[in-house]
Amino acid sequence: MATPAQWVEGARPRTLPAAVAPVLAGTGAAAAADAAHLGKAALALVVALALQIGVNYANDYSDGIRGTDEHRVGPFRLVGSGAARPGAVKAAALWSFVAAGVSGAALVAWSGHWWLFAVGALAIAAAWYYTGGRNPYGYRGFGEISVFVFFGLVAVAGTTYVQADRLTWTSFVSAVAIGCLACALLLVNNIRDIGTDAVSGKRTLAVTLGERRSRMLYVLLMTAPFLIVAALAVTDRPWGALTLLCAPLAVVTALPVIRRATGRDLIPVLKRTGLTELVFAVLLTIGLAVG
Repeated sequence: MATPAQWVEGARPRTLPAAVAPVLAGTGAAAAADAAHLGKAALALVVALALQIGVNYANDYSDGIRGTDEHRVGPFRLVGSGAARPGAVKAAALWSFVAAGVSGAALVAWSGHWWLFAVGALAIAAAWYYTGGRNPYGYRGFGEISVFVFFGLVAVAGTTYVQADRLTWTSFVSAVAIGCLACALLLVNNIRDIGTDAVSGKRTLAVTLGERRSRMLYVLLMTAPFLIVAALAVTDRPWGALTLLCAPLAVVTALPVIRRATGRDLIPVLKRTGLTELVFAVLLTIGLAVG
């Protein structure tokens, strides 16, 4: 039986900044529109965290029963290691999705925008079918696109919308920037697993592009947010330039990828990529709130 510490590790804490960052940025955009609501932001954060943990457990379960994790070099997995029964991990994923659904329903009711139920249902379905079901889209190279949409565009813009009752240009620009960093987080994970994923038939974007082009794309995804927000700072929100303080961290994070680090040497890069996204989002939120 898996220990509590192993269940926590199975939830993949290194990836949780991908849930926190868009809620911060979306709230910053709402503050820029003089419409921030901390109660709604907190509930949106619960939804995002529950979805992220759910997709992590679902990925652990689905990859584990397919044998994808048998020879992986990445962090601990519950099913792949044999520490937990597949059914228990599947149940953890489903209960996480239930938590996200209940919290999301409360947020929809509070905001009064009932059509957001459909968006929430799509987000939960996307989380499960990333590696679940008969034909998971994560095995066909669409994982990064889904992350960009749901942990970038939808999460940031949705967080702004439930607070401000409207979408703003600032929210959209912030969503694109955060979406790029979320994609970088998934991509570096998949770069690390190119060899084992290719053998197991998991055709991630990194497997499809190959190692060299995947590393180039990672650098682009880590660079683009700073250029995007710099343009926003020049045209509309000058305090958005605070995000440039995070640039040195992004450079240090990307160096091992540029220098062709492989295997376990990329595990710390995953953590630092998540940290970069989180610090970027904090600075962006402060910059948007200040004006």
